[in-house]
Amino acid sequence: MGGEANGSLHPSCGSSEPPYSEELLRSLDLPGRFLFATLTLMTLIAILVFIEEAVYIYRKIPSSKRSIIIWINAAAPVISTTSCIGMWVPRSTMFTDFTAGIFFAIVIHKFLMMMIKECGGQKVLLRRFENGHFTITTGPCCCCCLCLPRVPITRQTLFWLKLGTFQFAVFRPVLIFLSIVLWTNGNYVLYNLSPKGPALWISCFIGALTLFALWAVGIMFRKVRILLKCKNIIPKFALYQFIVILNHLQTTIINIFATQKIIPCAPPLSSTARGSYIAQQLLIMEMFLITVISRVVYRRKYHDLEPPECVAEEPGDKKQAPKIILNGAVVEDALPTF
Repeated sequence: MGGEANGSLHPSCGSSEPPYSEELLRSLDLPGRFLFATLTLMTLIAILVFIEEAVYIYRKIPSSKRSIIIWINAAAPVISTTSCIGMWVPRSTMFTDFTAGIFFAIVIHKFLMMMIKECGGQKVLLRRFENGHFTITTGPCCCCCLCLPRVPITRQTLFWLKLGTFQFAVFRPVLIFLSIVLWTNGNYVLYNLSPKGPALWISCFIGALTLFALWAVGIMFRKVRILLKCKNIIPKFALYQFIVILNHLQTTIINIFATQKIIPCAPPLSSTARGSYIAQQLLIMEMFLITVISRVVYRRKYHDLEPPECVAEEPGDKKQAPKIILNGAVVEDALPTF
């Protein structure tokens, strides 16, 4: 792909539309074709790794956790697949980004539910932390607001945390549907961040919803990270955070650079199209690595399901353990399921 020559702009540099697939493929040189083939192969391997992992989960994991864990493991392969499609068909970028965004909004809610399930479910979690408190001075919303009080752990506060992630899983698809409707009418332009256009306001609203959803997950993780340390919750949370950063923050930064022409055009790709092109290629490689690492992390836990050691992780819970056991055999039988 050639760039600008002799100070004159190539017609594609001023184009607001990405090129068609045929035009892009014809412009590729030998290294470019090799890169396309390698990234496509990485995507196919990621899909195969996920399918193999899904079969393993379906056979080995109890049905109460099966679907949640499959959803979480599918995040990286789905993002890799949508990025690969967007790389091959540049004009589908808006729809592939929307698809990945909707899927990951659901995954954020599923990750919160997984932490609750790993604690034994909502009733057992409330019983374990009966006199405990949530620390809400955590990122990404209130990490600097040290004056905020600690919130008691009750059924109501758990409801609000679940609502914090559920609203994102509901409203993001609605806003994306609204964006597509406006796009069909010519009102929505993906990279037009003018205050007069709807793209800026919809993006800001989605950003606010994302922060609230991530905040809810952060509050829950801060409370259960010691309790669930034996279940590898810290590596799982790290992988989840990497997907958030790479899929949202990295892509946003690249798109801003492209919009400001910091990333130059490379015919037949304009600056904005080339920014998406670079972001997609990076995501394919990154999601491939996360898919492979996720397989190792999630399988490691399944070799030692529901270890009893997790029951006495929190210092404040050691005093409550005898009382829970004396209440009856039903609670005692439920202890191994934490």
